[in-house]
Amino acid sequence: IISTGAGILVSRAASEANMGYEVVKQFGVQPRALRIASGVIFLFGLAPGMPLVPFWLLAGAVFFLSRNLAPALEKEPEETDMDREKPAEELGPEQAESLLPLDLLELEIGYALIPLVDNQKQGGLLDRIRALRKQVALEMGLIIPSLHIRDNLELKPNEYAICIKGNEIARGELLMDHYLAIDPGNVKARIEGIETREPAFGLPALWIPPDKKGDAQLAGYTVVDLASVVTTHLAEIVNKYGYEFLGRQEVQRLLDNLAKTHPKAVEELTPGLLSLGSIQKILQNLIREQVSIRDLLTIVETLADYAPMTKDTDLLTEYVRQRLSRSLVKPYLSKGNVLKVLAVTEKVEQIISNGITQTDYGTYLALDPLQAEKIMEATKAAIEGAATRIDHPVAFCSAMIRRHFKKLCERYQVDMAVISHNEIPTGIQVESVGEIGI
Repeated sequence: IISTGAGILVSRAASEANMGYEVVKQFGVQPRALRIASGVIFLFGLAPGMPLVPFWLLAGAVFFLSRNLAPALEKEPEETDMDREKPAEELGPEQAESLLPLDLLELEIGYALIPLVDNQKQGGLLDRIRALRKQVALEMGLIIPSLHIRDNLELKPNEYAICIKGNEIARGELLMDHYLAIDPGNVKARIEGIETREPAFGLPALWIPPDKKGDAQLAGYTVVDLASVVTTHLAEIVNKYGYEFLGRQEVQRLLDNLAKTHPKAVEELTPGLLSLGSIQKILQNLIREQVSIRDLLTIVETLADYAPMTKDTDLLTEYVRQRLSRSLVKPYLSKGNVLKVLAVTEKVEQIISNGITQTDYGTYLALDPLQAEKIMEATKAAIEGAATRIDHPVAFCSAMIRRHFKKLCERYQVDMAVISHNEIPTGIQVESVGEIGI
Protein backbone atom coordinates (compact mmCIF):
# COMPACT_ATOMS: atom_id res chain seq x y z
CA ILE A 1 0.00 0.00 0.00
CA ILE A 2 2.84 2.36 0.86
CA SER A 3 4.63 1.58 -2.41
CA THR A 4 1.45 2.12 -4.42
CA GLY A 5 0.73 5.42 -2.63
CA ALA A 6 4.31 6.62 -3.23
CA GLY A 7 4.03 5.69 -6.91
CA ILE A 8 0.80 7.68 -7.29
CA LEU A 9 2.34 10.74 -5.59
CA VAL A 10 5.48 10.62 -7.74
CA SER A 11 3.40 10.31 -10.91
CA ARG A 12 1.24 13.22 -9.81
CA ALA A 13 4.19 15.46 -8.91
CA ALA A 14 5.64 15.17 -12.42
CA SER A 15 2.40 16.11 -14.17
CA GLU A 16 0.27 19.21 -14.55
CA ALA A 17 -2.92 17.26 -15.44
CA ASN A 18 -5.64 16.49 -12.87
CA MET A 19 -4.97 13.46 -10.69
CA GLY A 20 -7.92 11.30 -11.86
CA TYR A 21 -6.95 11.60 -15.51
CA GLU A 22 -3.29 10.96 -14.70
CA VAL A 23 -4.00 7.77 -12.67
CA VAL A 24 -6.26 6.32 -15.36
CA LYS A 25 -3.72 7.24 -18.01
CA GLN A 26 -0.90 5.50 -16.10
CA PHE A 27 -2.98 2.30 -15.81
CA GLY A 28 -3.89 2.42 -19.49
CA VAL A 29 -0.38 2.97 -20.82
CA GLN A 30 0.38 -0.77 -20.49
CA PRO A 31 -2.81 -2.90 -21.03
CA ARG A 32 -0.64 -6.00 -20.69
CA ALA A 33 0.01 -5.16 -17.03
CA LEU A 34 -3.73 -5.06 -16.38
CA ARG A 35 -4.20 -8.46 -18.08
CA ILE A 36 -1.47 -9.97 -15.89
CA ALA A 37 -3.16 -8.45 -12.82
CA SER A 38 -6.48 -9.99 -13.97
CA GLY A 39 -4.85 -13.44 -14.21
CA VAL A 40 -3.27 -13.14 -10.75
CA ILE A 41 -6.63 -12.17 -9.19
CA PHE A 42 -8.29 -15.15 -10.97
CA LEU A 43 -5.66 -17.49 -9.44
CA PHE A 44 -6.28 -15.99 -5.98
CA GLY A 45 -9.91 -17.13 -6.36
CA LEU A 46 -8.76 -20.73 -6.91
CA ALA A 47 -6.73 -20.79 -3.71
CA PRO A 48 -8.27 -22.93 -0.91
CA GLY A 49 -10.38 -20.90 1.50
CA MET A 50 -10.68 -17.87 -0.81
CA PRO A 51 -14.16 -16.64 -1.93
CA LEU A 52 -14.37 -17.69 -5.57
CA VAL A 53 -17.09 -15.39 -6.91
CA PRO A 54 -15.72 -11.98 -5.70
CA PHE A 55 -12.20 -12.66 -7.01
CA TRP A 56 -13.50 -13.88 -10.39
CA LEU A 57 -15.78 -10.85 -10.71
CA LEU A 58 -12.85 -8.54 -9.89
CA ALA A 59 -10.61 -10.40 -12.36
CA GLY A 60 -13.24 -10.00 -15.08
CA ALA A 61 -13.62 -6.29 -14.38
CA VAL A 62 -9.85 -5.71 -14.61
CA PHE A 63 -9.65 -7.73 -17.84
CA PHE A 64 -12.55 -5.74 -19.30
CA LEU A 65 -10.81 -2.52 -18.25
CA SER A 66 -7.60 -3.58 -20.01
CA ARG A 67 -9.49 -4.23 -23.26
CA ASN A 68 -11.42 -0.94 -23.32
CA LEU A 69 -9.22 1.64 -21.52
CA ALA A 70 -6.31 1.81 -23.94
CA PRO A 71 -8.41 2.64 -27.06
CA ALA A 72 -10.27 5.34 -25.13
CA LEU A 73 -7.03 6.97 -24.04
CA GLU A 74 -5.70 6.96 -27.58
CA LYS A 75 -8.70 9.05 -28.60
CA GLU A 76 -8.14 11.61 -25.78
CA PRO A 77 -6.59 14.82 -27.12
CA GLU A 78 -3.41 15.57 -25.18
CA GLU A 79 -4.07 19.26 -24.74
CA THR A 80 -1.96 19.46 -21.61
CA ASP A 81 1.25 18.40 -23.34
CA MET A 82 0.58 20.72 -26.26
CA ASP A 83 -0.05 23.62 -23.92
CA ARG A 84 3.20 22.87 -22.12
CA GLU A 85 5.20 22.78 -25.31
CA LYS A 86 4.06 26.04 -26.86
CA PRO A 87 6.74 27.64 -29.01
CA ALA A 88 8.61 30.56 -27.49
CA GLU A 89 7.17 33.04 -29.99
CA GLU A 90 3.66 32.36 -28.68
CA LEU A 91 4.64 33.47 -25.17
CA GLY A 92 3.46 37.00 -24.49
CA PRO A 93 6.05 39.80 -24.17
CA GLU A 94 4.89 40.40 -20.60
CA GLN A 95 6.33 37.04 -19.51
CA ALA A 96 9.81 38.00 -20.71
CA GLU A 97 9.62 41.58 -19.42
CA SER A 98 8.70 40.38 -15.94
CA LEU A 99 12.19 38.85 -15.68
CA LEU A 100 14.03 42.13 -16.35
CA PRO A 101 13.62 44.14 -13.10
CA LEU A 102 16.43 43.82 -10.55
CA ASP A 103 16.02 43.87 -6.79
CA LEU A 104 17.62 47.05 -5.45
CA LEU A 105 18.68 45.32 -2.24
CA GLU A 106 19.00 41.57 -1.84
CA LEU A 107 20.26 39.19 0.82
CA GLU A 108 21.36 35.74 -0.37
CA ILE A 109 21.85 33.02 2.24
CA GLY A 110 23.18 29.47 2.31
CA TYR A 111 20.76 26.68 3.14
CA ALA A 112 22.08 26.31 6.70
CA LEU A 113 21.03 29.92 7.49
CA ILE A 114 17.39 29.49 6.45
CA PRO A 115 16.22 29.17 10.12
CA LEU A 116 17.65 32.66 10.65
CA VAL A 117 14.87 34.23 8.55
CA ASP A 118 11.99 32.48 10.31
CA ASN A 119 8.93 34.77 10.30
CA GLN A 120 7.61 33.34 13.56
CA LYS A 121 10.75 34.12 15.54
CA GLN A 122 10.36 37.29 17.63
CA GLY A 123 13.38 39.59 17.64
CA GLY A 124 14.92 37.68 14.75
CA LEU A 125 16.57 38.92 11.59
CA LEU A 126 13.37 40.15 9.92
CA ASP A 127 12.42 42.26 12.94
CA ARG A 128 15.95 43.71 13.07
CA ILE A 129 15.77 44.66 9.39
CA ARG A 130 12.43 46.42 9.91
CA ALA A 131 13.96 48.36 12.81
CA LEU A 132 16.96 49.27 10.64
CA ARG A 133 14.70 50.69 7.91
CA LYS A 134 12.92 52.88 10.49
CA GLN A 135 16.22 54.02 11.99
CA VAL A 136 17.68 55.04 8.61
CA ALA A 137 14.47 56.87 7.71
CA LEU A 138 14.56 58.85 10.97
CA GLU A 139 18.29 59.61 10.91
CA MET A 140 18.99 60.12 7.20
CA GLY A 141 15.56 60.73 5.68
CA LEU A 142 16.27 57.86 3.27
CA ILE A 143 13.80 55.08 2.59
CA ILE A 144 15.62 51.75 2.24
CA PRO A 145 13.97 49.59 -0.44
CA SER A 146 12.40 46.31 0.57
CA LEU A 147 15.00 43.63 1.17
CA HIS A 148 14.54 40.49 -0.93
CA ILE A 149 15.85 37.41 0.91
CA ARG A 150 16.47 34.21 -1.05
CA ASP A 151 18.56 31.09 -0.67
CA ASN A 152 21.51 30.53 -2.99
CA LEU A 153 22.94 27.04 -3.38
CA GLU A 154 26.14 28.48 -4.87
CA LEU A 155 27.04 29.90 -1.45
CA LYS A 156 28.54 27.85 1.33
CA PRO A 157 25.92 26.52 3.78
CA ASN A 158 26.81 29.11 6.47
CA GLU A 159 27.55 31.98 4.08
CA TYR A 160 25.51 35.05 3.13
CA ALA A 161 25.93 37.77 0.51
CA ILE A 162 24.51 41.30 0.23
CA CYS A 163 23.71 42.39 -3.33
CA ILE A 164 22.75 45.78 -4.78
CA LYS A 165 21.03 45.74 -8.18
CA GLY A 166 22.12 42.16 -8.78
CA ASN A 167 25.80 42.77 -7.94
CA GLU A 168 27.43 41.29 -4.87
CA ILE A 169 28.77 44.01 -2.59
CA ALA A 170 29.78 42.13 0.55
CA ARG A 171 29.90 38.60 1.90
CA GLY A 172 30.13 37.07 5.35
CA GLU A 173 30.06 33.72 7.11
CA LEU A 174 28.13 32.74 10.24
CA LEU A 175 28.25 29.77 12.57
CA MET A 176 24.79 28.60 13.59
CA ASP A 177 24.03 28.10 17.30
CA HIS A 178 26.99 30.29 18.25
CA TYR A 179 27.59 33.88 19.37
CA LEU A 180 30.16 36.27 17.94
CA ALA A 181 32.50 37.69 20.60
CA ILE A 182 34.18 40.83 19.22
CA ASP A 183 37.42 42.12 20.69
CA PRO A 184 37.02 45.92 21.09
CA GLY A 185 40.70 46.26 21.97
CA ASN A 186 40.49 46.27 25.78
CA VAL A 187 39.83 42.60 26.52
CA LYS A 188 40.87 41.65 30.07
CA ALA A 189 41.28 37.91 29.52
CA ARG A 190 41.38 35.62 26.51
CA ILE A 191 38.75 32.91 26.09
CA GLU A 192 38.64 29.87 23.86
CA GLY A 193 36.73 29.98 20.61
CA ILE A 194 36.94 29.72 16.84
CA GLU A 195 38.93 32.67 15.52
CA THR A 196 37.29 34.78 12.81
CA ARG A 197 36.75 38.37 11.66
CA GLU A 198 33.65 40.49 12.23
CA PRO A 199 32.12 40.83 8.70
CA ALA A 200 31.19 44.54 8.75
CA PHE A 201 34.42 46.14 10.06
CA GLY A 202 36.93 43.29 10.01
CA LEU A 203 37.58 43.35 13.76
CA PRO A 204 39.14 40.25 15.38
CA ALA A 205 36.45 38.04 16.91
CA LEU A 206 35.65 34.54 18.15
CA TRP A 207 32.76 32.16 17.62
CA ILE A 208 31.69 30.89 21.02
CA PRO A 209 28.93 28.47 22.15
CA PRO A 210 25.98 29.89 24.15
CA ASP A 211 27.30 28.55 27.47
CA LYS A 212 30.39 30.79 27.19
CA LYS A 213 28.45 34.02 26.57
CA GLY A 214 28.65 35.19 30.19
CA ASP A 215 32.38 34.46 30.45
CA ALA A 216 33.06 36.43 27.26
CA GLN A 217 31.13 39.46 28.53
CA LEU A 218 33.02 39.41 31.83
CA ALA A 219 36.29 39.23 29.90
CA GLY A 220 35.42 42.44 28.01
CA TYR A 221 34.21 41.03 24.70
CA THR A 222 31.23 42.50 22.88
CA VAL A 223 28.94 39.50 22.38
CA VAL A 224 26.28 39.65 19.64
CA ASP A 225 23.90 37.12 18.14
CA LEU A 226 23.74 36.11 14.46
CA ALA A 227 20.85 38.44 13.60
CA SER A 228 22.80 41.41 14.98
CA VAL A 229 25.86 40.44 12.92
CA VAL A 230 23.90 40.44 9.66
CA THR A 231 21.97 43.63 10.54
CA THR A 232 25.17 45.50 11.44
CA HIS A 233 26.78 44.43 8.17
CA LEU A 234 23.67 45.50 6.26
CA ALA A 235 23.62 48.87 8.04
CA GLU A 236 27.25 49.48 7.07
CA ILE A 237 26.45 48.70 3.42
CA VAL A 238 23.47 51.07 3.52
CA ASN A 239 25.62 53.86 4.97
CA LYS A 240 28.21 53.37 2.26
CA TYR A 241 25.98 52.80 -0.78
CA GLY A 242 22.67 54.31 0.34
CA TYR A 243 22.83 57.04 -2.29
CA GLU A 244 22.30 54.40 -4.99
CA PHE A 245 18.79 53.79 -3.64
CA LEU A 246 17.83 57.38 -4.39
CA GLY A 247 16.53 57.30 -7.96
CA ARG A 248 14.37 59.84 -9.75
CA GLN A 249 11.19 58.01 -8.76
CA GLU A 250 12.20 58.04 -5.09
CA VAL A 251 13.07 61.76 -5.26
CA GLN A 252 9.69 62.49 -6.83
CA ARG A 253 7.97 60.67 -3.97
CA LEU A 254 9.89 62.76 -1.43
CA LEU A 255 8.91 65.97 -3.22
CA ASP A 256 5.28 64.87 -3.49
CA ASN A 257 5.24 64.16 0.25
CA LEU A 258 6.71 67.62 0.97
CA ALA A 259 4.22 69.25 -1.40
CA LYS A 260 1.34 68.07 0.83
CA THR A 261 2.44 70.55 3.53
CA HIS A 262 4.58 73.07 1.59
CA PRO A 263 3.32 73.10 -2.01
CA LYS A 264 4.70 76.56 -2.90
CA ALA A 265 8.28 75.62 -2.01
CA VAL A 266 8.19 72.65 -4.37
CA GLU A 267 6.39 74.56 -7.14
CA GLU A 268 9.03 77.31 -7.10
CA LEU A 269 11.95 74.90 -7.40
CA THR A 270 10.85 72.32 -9.95
CA PRO A 271 10.50 72.16 -12.87
CA GLY A 272 11.13 75.90 -13.29
CA LEU A 273 14.57 76.26 -11.65
CA LEU A 274 15.98 72.75 -11.42
CA SER A 275 15.15 69.47 -13.13
CA LEU A 276 14.34 66.34 -11.17
CA GLY A 277 17.70 64.86 -12.23
CA SER A 278 19.63 67.81 -10.76
CA ILE A 279 17.78 67.56 -7.46
CA GLN A 280 18.54 63.84 -7.43
CA LYS A 281 22.28 64.47 -7.87
CA ILE A 282 22.31 67.01 -5.02
CA LEU A 283 20.50 64.66 -2.65
CA GLN A 284 22.84 61.84 -3.64
CA ASN A 285 25.85 64.07 -2.90
CA LEU A 286 24.47 64.71 0.59
CA ILE A 287 23.70 61.05 1.31
CA ARG A 288 27.14 60.01 0.02
CA GLU A 289 28.74 62.18 2.75
CA GLN A 290 26.33 60.99 5.47
CA VAL A 291 24.34 64.24 5.57
CA SER A 292 20.71 63.74 6.51
CA ILE A 293 18.11 64.85 3.95
CA ARG A 294 15.21 64.53 6.37
CA ASP A 295 14.97 68.35 6.55
CA LEU A 296 13.89 68.42 2.92
CA LEU A 297 12.13 71.78 3.27
CA THR A 298 15.42 73.56 4.09
CA ILE A 299 17.10 71.81 1.17
CA VAL A 300 14.37 72.82 -1.27
CA GLU A 301 14.29 76.44 -0.08
CA THR A 302 18.11 76.70 -0.30
CA LEU A 303 18.11 75.35 -3.84
CA ALA A 304 15.35 77.80 -4.80
CA ASP A 305 17.51 80.65 -3.46
CA TYR A 306 20.72 79.74 -5.30
CA ALA A 307 19.50 77.91 -8.43
CA PRO A 308 18.89 81.20 -10.33
CA MET A 309 22.62 81.97 -9.97
CA THR A 310 24.14 78.57 -10.87
CA LYS A 311 23.11 75.15 -12.11
CA ASP A 312 26.32 73.43 -10.91
CA THR A 313 25.01 70.62 -8.71
CA ASP A 314 28.29 70.32 -6.77
CA LEU A 315 28.25 74.03 -5.92
CA LEU A 316 24.58 73.89 -4.97
CA THR A 317 25.40 70.96 -2.68
CA GLU A 318 27.90 73.18 -0.83
CA TYR A 319 25.24 75.86 -0.30
CA VAL A 320 22.85 73.26 1.08
CA ARG A 321 25.52 71.87 3.43
CA GLN A 322 26.05 75.34 4.90
CA ARG A 323 22.33 75.66 5.63
CA LEU A 324 22.32 72.19 7.24
CA SER A 325 25.38 72.95 9.38
CA ARG A 326 23.81 72.00 12.72
CA SER A 327 22.75 68.51 11.64
CA LEU A 328 25.95 68.15 9.61
CA VAL A 329 28.38 68.49 12.53
CA LYS A 330 26.16 66.82 15.16
CA PRO A 331 27.49 63.25 14.64
CA TYR A 332 31.09 64.41 15.23
CA LEU A 333 30.63 66.52 18.37
CA SER A 334 32.18 65.48 21.67
CA LYS A 335 31.12 66.59 25.15
CA GLY A 336 30.64 70.32 25.56
CA ASN A 337 29.80 70.89 21.88
CA VAL A 338 33.46 70.57 20.93
CA LEU A 339 34.37 69.59 17.39
CA LYS A 340 37.80 67.94 17.27
CA VAL A 341 39.35 68.29 13.81
CA LEU A 342 42.49 67.74 11.78
CA ALA A 343 43.34 71.11 10.27
CA VAL A 344 44.49 71.22 6.65
CA THR A 345 47.57 73.46 6.44
CA GLU A 346 47.73 76.53 4.22
CA LYS A 347 50.36 74.89 2.00
CA VAL A 348 48.14 71.88 1.24
CA GLU A 349 45.19 74.17 0.58
CA GLN A 350 47.31 76.17 -1.85
CA ILE A 351 48.41 73.04 -3.73
CA ILE A 352 44.82 71.84 -4.08
CA SER A 353 43.60 75.33 -5.02
CA ASN A 354 46.18 75.56 -7.81
CA GLY A 355 44.99 72.20 -9.17
CA ILE A 356 41.33 73.23 -9.50
CA THR A 357 40.37 73.60 -13.15
CA GLN A 358 37.27 75.47 -14.30
CA THR A 359 35.31 74.20 -17.35
CA ASP A 360 31.93 74.82 -18.94
CA TYR A 361 30.65 71.69 -17.16
CA GLY A 362 31.91 72.69 -13.69
CA THR A 363 35.18 72.42 -11.78
CA TYR A 364 37.39 69.43 -11.19
CA LEU A 365 40.73 68.75 -9.51
CA ALA A 366 43.71 68.12 -11.79
CA LEU A 367 46.51 67.37 -9.33
CA ASP A 368 49.92 65.89 -9.95
CA PRO A 369 49.82 62.21 -8.83
CA LEU A 370 52.95 62.57 -6.72
CA GLN A 371 51.52 65.58 -4.89
CA ALA A 372 48.21 63.77 -4.39
CA GLU A 373 50.00 60.76 -2.89
CA LYS A 374 52.00 63.00 -0.53
CA ILE A 375 48.83 64.73 0.66
CA MET A 376 47.08 61.41 1.25
CA GLU A 377 50.10 59.97 3.08
CA ALA A 378 50.09 63.02 5.34
CA THR A 379 46.34 62.59 5.87
CA LYS A 380 46.71 58.95 6.90
CA ALA A 381 49.59 59.83 9.22
CA ALA A 382 47.50 62.56 10.87
CA ILE A 383 44.58 60.15 11.35
CA GLU A 384 46.84 57.54 12.98
CA GLY A 385 48.43 60.16 15.21
CA ALA A 386 45.06 61.38 16.53
CA ALA A 387 43.36 57.97 16.69
CA THR A 388 43.33 57.92 20.50
CA ARG A 389 41.80 61.40 20.80
CA ILE A 390 38.97 61.30 18.24
CA ASP A 391 36.33 58.71 17.43
CA HIS A 392 35.90 59.70 13.78
CA PRO A 393 38.48 61.75 11.84
CA VAL A 394 37.25 65.14 10.59
CA ALA A 395 39.31 67.32 8.25
CA PHE A 396 38.87 71.09 8.57
CA CYS A 397 39.58 73.30 5.56
CA SER A 398 38.31 76.26 3.53
CA ALA A 399 35.04 76.13 1.60
CA MET A 400 36.84 76.56 -1.73
CA ILE A 401 38.71 73.24 -1.57
CA ARG A 402 36.38 71.22 0.67
CA ARG A 403 34.59 69.13 -2.01
CA HIS A 404 37.82 68.59 -3.97
CA PHE A 405 39.68 67.37 -0.89
CA LYS A 406 36.77 65.06 -0.07
CA LYS A 407 36.81 63.56 -3.57
CA LEU A 408 40.57 63.09 -3.25
CA CYS A 409 40.03 61.16 -0.01
CA GLU A 410 37.39 58.99 -1.68
CA ARG A 411 39.73 58.25 -4.57
CA TYR A 412 42.40 56.98 -2.16
CA GLN A 413 39.81 55.24 0.07
CA VAL A 414 40.47 57.40 3.13
CA ASP A 415 37.35 57.33 5.31
CA MET A 416 36.99 60.73 6.93
CA ALA A 417 34.55 63.61 7.03
CA VAL A 418 35.58 66.95 5.52
CA ILE A 419 34.01 70.13 6.92
CA SER A 420 34.67 73.69 5.82
CA HIS A 421 34.90 76.87 7.89
CA ASN A 422 31.49 78.01 6.60
CA GLU A 423 29.80 74.85 7.89
CA ILE A 424 30.45 75.49 11.59
CA PRO A 425 27.26 76.73 13.32
CA THR A 426 27.33 79.24 16.14
CA GLY A 427 27.94 77.84 19.61
CA ILE A 428 30.33 75.13 18.41
CA GLN A 429 33.94 75.18 19.62
CA VAL A 430 36.53 73.86 17.17
CA GLU A 431 39.58 72.12 18.64
CA SER A 432 42.51 71.12 16.43
CA VAL A 433 44.08 67.78 17.46
CA GLY A 434 46.45 67.55 14.50
CA GLU A 435 47.46 68.93 11.11
CA ILE A 436 47.42 67.62 7.56
CA GLY A 437 50.48 69.13 5.96
CA ILE A 438 53.50 68.32 3.80
